[in-house]
Amino acid sequence: MTLTLRKVFHVSAFGWYAFVVNCLALKDGEELPPGIFVYGGPWKYLTFLNLLLQMCFFGLAALSDLQEKSESFLSRCKDLLFSVFVFPVGMFVVLLFWVIFTYDRELVYPATIDAFFPPWMNHAMHTFVLPVLLGEVLLQPHVYPKRKHAITALSVVGVAYLSWIIWVYLSVGIWVYPLLGYFSSAGLVFFFFFNMMVVTSLYVLGDKLNSFLWSEVDRNKRTPVKSRKSGL
Repeated sequence: MTLTLRKVFHVSAFGWYAFVVNCLALKDGEELPPGIFVYGGPWKYLTFLNLLLQMCFFGLAALSDLQEKSESFLSRCKDLLFSVFVFPVGMFVVLLFWVIFTYDRELVYPATIDAFFPPWMNHAMHTFVLPVLLGEVLLQPHVYPKRKHAITALSVVGVAYLSWIIWVYLSVGIWVYPLLGYFSSAGLVFFFFFNMMVVTSLYVLGDKLNSFLWSEVDRNKRTPVKSRKSGL
């Protein structure tokens, strides 16, 4: 029953994210409202990149479900992708967006965008990611890599994205997110460092949740979660 539910969940989640990404793609060519600029397209927004990440993961998970071997290469790739990137980045997008939105939405999602993105799409990008991630945590255990390797990978990706949005700013003189325009150079460094600490903490949270929810199952199988840590 659990295996069937897991398969249905993975296929449904992949279909959902594919639908959302397609809806965003269909908006290509429409007149952009103030607050969105052409340069870099949707690829400059972490929200869009996260949607692609989530879609790719659940597509990979659905394919992995078709394999009989639980320790296949595809399964290991799926675990690595979820633990290091999908869970912490997805949680970060939801957390940071709604914290800033609640304080002052104009800093991250100007009201002019409401006419371009209907409310359901806003929630699809910034809210529903959370319950889908928690559903994955509840339905399937994941093998986590060594923490230092995971944090290194997260840091590399974080620096790459930071470099990208700085390049966008240097190219057109506009920050991807209006909030960034309020910081000094030192403030920007602190803000990005703080964000990396948050993402790292979310990675640790995912690891702890995985161990808490599945350690009893693994003990019954005599394969404790901690001892199964990958050497990646």
